[in-house]
Amino acid sequence: MNDPEHADQHDNGRPNSEALMGGIGRLVRSLRRDRRLTLEVFAQKSGLSTGVISQLERGKGNPSFNTLVQIAHALDVPIGRLFNSVDATSPVVRAGERRALDIHQADPGDATHELLTPSLNGALESVWIEAPPGYDTSGSPFIHNGEEFGIVLEGRHEVYLDGERYELGPGDSITYSSAIPHWYRNPGPDPVKALWVITPPTF
Repeated sequence: MNDPEHADQHDNGRPNSEALMGGIGRLVRSLRRDRRLTLEVFAQKSGLSTGVISQLERGKGNPSFNTLVQIAHALDVPIGRLFNSVDATSPVVRAGERRALDIHQADPGDATHELLTPSLNGALESVWIEAPPGYDTSGSPFIHNGEEFGIVLEGRHEVYLDGERYELGPGDSITYSSAIPHWYRNPGPDPVKALWVITPPTF
């Protein structure tokens, strides 16, 4: 299988989205078959249509980060696994060397997510998040195993836990069970920068 990490690179150093999408599609198909899941069962488990999954497995389409999260949760793997994250030789992750958890440069309204931990094999996973005004994941609430901790560094960020809203400002933090349906929204007017920690790695 091709390694997305060694795919053709854009000038900005990020993997070519077409090559990366092809690698993700092959990995998703392999993991689904390993788990003996038909397209129909997998679609039901992920909350996505069979058409979306079939297209993704063929390396087509332009799935959002939230779609990839739903895929990862249905496969019971961290989303970083879809990007072929591997153990690093150093415990340090430099600011300019973070692994992006997005297929392409974010469209307006999309958040960007970068892995801060060098490995997904430890007890926790940490993610740097930047979300523009209007960012809203209420259309696809997240539900998975584990526990999460988040702290907002800039902007104002709304966290919904089973429909209950918690608004966080700079310096505010929140801890909750990932088994509770949760979603996020940036009401604006400023971009949000936040740090999220998940244990075990399931984000």
